[in-house]
Amino acid sequence: MQFDLEKRSILALGDITEVIPDDEVDIAVLEEPEHLTWYHHGKRWKIRFRLVVGIVHTNYVEYVRREKNGLQARLLEFMNSWVVDIYCHKVIRLSAATQNLPRSIVCNVHGVNPKFLEIGTRKIEQQKNGDKAFTKGAYYIGKMVWSKGYKELLKLLQDHQKELAGLEVHLYGSGEDSTQIQEAAKKLDLTVRLHPGRDHGDSIFHDYKVLLNPSTTDVVCTTSAEALAMGKIVVCANHPSNDFFKQFPNCRTYDDGKGFVKATSEALAGEPLMLTDAQRHELSWEAATERFLKVSDLEKMSAKKSEGKSSKGFLSTSLSLQQSLENASAFVHFMGTSIFGSLPDEEQQEDLGLSNPSGIWGISSRKWTS
Repeated sequence: MQFDLEKRSILALGDITEVIPDDEVDIAVLEEPEHLTWYHHGKRWKIRFRLVVGIVHTNYVEYVRREKNGLQARLLEFMNSWVVDIYCHKVIRLSAATQNLPRSIVCNVHGVNPKFLEIGTRKIEQQKNGDKAFTKGAYYIGKMVWSKGYKELLKLLQDHQKELAGLEVHLYGSGEDSTQIQEAAKKLDLTVRLHPGRDHGDSIFHDYKVLLNPSTTDVVCTTSAEALAMGKIVVCANHPSNDFFKQFPNCRTYDDGKGFVKATSEALAGEPLMLTDAQRHELSWEAATERFLKVSDLEKMSAKKSEGKSSKGFLSTSLSLQQSLENASAFVHFMGTSIFGSLPDEEQQEDLGLSNPSGIWGISSRKWTS
C-alpha cells in the first residue's frame, strides 16, 4: 500500500489477492475498484476469479474538478474507465453522481448500521406515545473541509439570512478547514455554532429534528441515510447523489436557494413522519444485500459455469478477438505502471495472455523503485 499525496488517497500496489488460496477464489467484490486497479500488478482478477464486481462509491473526478484542474479530471475519468474495463466483469455505481463506467449499473447497495435504526425505533415509540421526540432544531455533520458541503451550506445561509432570521444551526466536524469555516460562520447574522466531530450515533444527535445536507460531492451520503433511519427530516439538494433518498417521506429536496429556504422552514415547523417497516427495511444492510444479489449477475455467472465453453463459429471468434484486445490493454497497463511494482515474470505474462519467449520484450522481472 502507498499513500499518494497528489491523489490524497491510499492506493494498493502489487497483488492484493496473493494471500487467497487458489481453491478459494470464485467471486471478488472490489470496493472502489479504481483505487484497487490503478496499480494492480498481480494475476489479472478476471482470470483468477469467475466473477469480479466493482462497487464505486466515491466521486473522485468531482473532487479533482473542484480543484479547478479540468485536464487532470478528464485524464482521471479516462484512467478509471480503462482499468475498470480491464479488471471488472460488472460495476455497481451507488448513484448516478459517479462517472459512467463500462458494464455498470446504478444501484445503492449500502445500508446503515443497525444502531441508527434502533434509535429510530425508540423515536417512533415516543411519537406513538404522544411525546415530543425531537426537541432540537437543525444541524449538519461531516468532515470539516470545504468540499464536504460546508461551502454550499454557508453560502445558502449567507444569501438568505433575512428569510431564515432566527434560525440556529449546529455544525459538527473536524478537519483542516475548521478555522476558515469558523471565521466564515462568524460573519453571518444567523446563529451558527461549531462543535468538534462526533460519531453520528452519539446521544447528542438523537433529539435533532432536521439534518441540513447541501453536499453534492457525495455519491450516496451515509450521514443522510443515518439521519433518515433515526427518524429525522433531511433537507438535501435535488442531485443524483440523493435519488435513493427521495422515496422516503422525510426527505425534502430543493433546486435553488428559494427552495432551500422553503424546505428548511417547513421541516422545522413540522414533525417527521413515522417510517413504515418497509421503509426502514430499505435503509438496512439486509435490503442492501438483497439489491446487491439482484444486480450483480451472480445467477448468470452460475449458469455460464454449468454451460461450459461451448461457443463456436463467429461468436467464438468474436469473443476471442475481444479477449485478445483486453489482454493487450491489460499488458499496456501493467507495463505503464511497472515503476510502482515488479515487471511481469513469465507466469504473469501468460496470465496477461501474451507469451514472451526469452528476450523478446527485453525486460526482466527485477523490482523497480520509485
